[in-house]
Amino acid sequence: MKSLLVSGARPNFVKVAPILKELEARGHESILVHTGQHYSTQMSEAFFRDLDIREPDHDLDVGSGTHAQQTARVMERFEPVLEKVRPDWVVVVGDVNSTLACALVTAKLRARLGCRLAHVEAGLRSRNWSMPEEVNRVLTDRLSDLCFTPSPPAKENLLHEGIPQERIRFVGNVMIDTLLSMLPAAERLDIPRSLKLETGEYVVLTLHRPANVDDPEVFRSVLTAMAGISDVMPVIFPVHPRTEQRARDFELHEAMRRLITMRPVGYPQMIGLMRGAAVVFTDSGGIQEETTVLGIPGLTLRPETGRPVTVEQGTNRMVKWPPTAASIEQGFHEALRRGIGAVGDHVPEGWDGAASSRIVDALEAHIVPSIDSSIPAHRVSGVRIGAADSVHE
Repeated sequence: MKSLLVSGARPNFVKVAPILKELEARGHESILVHTGQHYSTQMSEAFFRDLDIREPDHDLDVGSGTHAQQTARVMERFEPVLEKVRPDWVVVVGDVNSTLACALVTAKLRARLGCRLAHVEAGLRSRNWSMPEEVNRVLTDRLSDLCFTPSPPAKENLLHEGIPQERIRFVGNVMIDTLLSMLPAAERLDIPRSLKLETGEYVVLTLHRPANVDDPEVFRSVLTAMAGISDVMPVIFPVHPRTEQRARDFELHEAMRRLITMRPVGYPQMIGLMRGAAVVFTDSGGIQEETTVLGIPGLTLRPETGRPVTVEQGTNRMVKWPPTAASIEQGFHEALRRGIGAVGDHVPEGWDGAASSRIVDALEAHIVPSIDSSIPAHRVSGVRIGAADSVHE
């Protein structure tokens, strides 16, 4: 079996790493494509090194740009790679622009090339169509021959949208495969001690979503709250490049002075930071999942979450939206009262470190027919979609 795996951004690397290793351990041919969507050393090369991912077979080097520019460049550069490689499976992960771009190319060429498309982390939904990620994930699921879901609610989302049962496989959360495999190394780094911090006596903040950093009032409210929290315990803030730029644009650097800021850190360092924290504030979907497994109280700074299982079963809680300094500080004190649990105390079904094995089992089985014109039309949010709606040139 020949599989082509696509990675493009930090969350993709964490998901691709265990699948790639499982394929290679079973003797399958695997081709790794890096689209270059995250192209800085901190956001890309460092994760390949930390996760022990081999050099990509193809680097598309698309760089930054608008959503349309980035998606178009990935499509343009991925097409000749797919034509050349002709894999049995194209495996895309997550919900970034690279995910949708490669899914679109695969969907248009699969009948001629005989390849199939699999989507890892299928079925997650925020119901917020202003988020580019929501558009990417819904369309990718619709195009995929096989949808790998991380939690039972994700399967229900797909069935509700008319995705046939035979195209859905519950495999669990592949990000947790990487988290659990890297946790011993992350703990050996003893990041709190290296920063002269006491375990369980500091806060971690990550922030990069447009809803938080593109709105100066929201951004200012978050920073004001964090400054107040810093009077209780130190706040560690690895600053995303996008966030750094917006802080300059809005002249908010003064508001950040009471926080301990640093450049983005590698994956094991970030896991070590979170493992030693009392509370983690984030707008990252992956960190909502990681803190749940680590038993660390998490507070999500977003209007909704695509991972409701982290709230229903896990340690994650949503900050009242839109956030105010008062609501953020209230959430912090409530999180302190909840306290820190043991690793695995709040683990949802399938978050056991074996998702990559179940993914490769399903790929090997080759039991799902490719999508073709025989699939009946169905409705997604009241819009009729299906073979009868296609436009013929």
